[in-house]
Amino acid sequence: MSKIKAGYYSAVYFLKTANILKNEKPSDIVTMQFFQREENVILAGVNECIELLKTEAFNPETLEITALTDGDVIQPNEPVLKVAGHYYQFGHLEGIIDGILARQTSIATNCHRILQVANNKPVIYMNDRSDYYYNQENDGYAAKVGGITNFVTTAQVAKLAGNYEPMGTVPHALIQAFNGDLIAALHAYQRFYPTDKLVALVDYNNDVITDTLKVASEFPNLYAVRVDTSQALVDKNFLGKEKQYSVDEIRGVNKHLVWALRQALNQQGYDYVKIIVSSGFNVQKIIEFETEGVPVDIYGVGQSLAKINIGFTGDAVQLNGIDQAKVGRHNIISNRLVKK
Repeated sequence: MSKIKAGYYSAVYFLKTANILKNEKPSDIVTMQFFQREENVILAGVNECIELLKTEAFNPETLEITALTDGDVIQPNEPVLKVAGHYYQFGHLEGIIDGILARQTSIATNCHRILQVANNKPVIYMNDRSDYYYNQENDGYAAKVGGITNFVTTAQVAKLAGNYEPMGTVPHALIQAFNGDLIAALHAYQRFYPTDKLVALVDYNNDVITDTLKVASEFPNLYAVRVDTSQALVDKNFLGKEKQYSVDEIRGVNKHLVWALRQALNQQGYDYVKIIVSSGFNVQKIIEFETEGVPVDIYGVGQSLAKINIGFTGDAVQLNGIDQAKVGRHNIISNRLVKK
């Protein structure tokens, strides 16, 4: 018996309930529905839940399962999945299903909302460093349901249909290994990966514009530069100009730095070099950048995409085909659910 069927991942009260009902009411049929409470949400994870039911429920062939499909837009209190059968067949899966739906739907919706405000600019899914590595395969799938197509690890693209290759830039660690010499680091990178698009990480020395122009001069095939300045720092570009800005206005990756970088590149004839920004970007920060026309070409977003902000609830709402539920809950009729 698998760990899931054995109840290893299930709250003990579900297991005890299943045991009681198997012995006390073995013939009763329970209908359970799963829903959430937010508007205009991108559903993800329901396909996995159906597979879970078909492999980890007891005698799943006798269950009646109806559901929506990953990628559907859902509304508050709309059922996304209904299961009818003996409670002891599937009760141990209730919390697991809630968790799958909550995580994947949150990620898909976060990604969708980021893309909505990014004005059709590419977004790189960089959440590998913000969460437990074991989640990457399913998280990458959920991000793709939300519309993102750029990823940084092989695991994130493992469950995607189509030809997806992880992408990335030179990390700070490579520059550090060459004693902070960005040019030497990039030459080494290009020797080993000559067919990769060359993307330079230009904030190592906290002198983004100077290092960008050095790189652009040295590498005619430079594709892009990535600015990843820590929010704790003020780039050297602002030395002597502090009185023109508030300190908070020029910390980290800010609009003034990106404007200055774009201007410097264009003035030197490097208008073809793209600008990638990362570090602390979320919906609100991207809205601010886009509203003000900050010349960003690509956004790198990590932690904000994996915030679990949409919760699901499973409710038992019918007993033997007759409505029976806790006060405030009821069986919700939906013509969108499809038999699975």
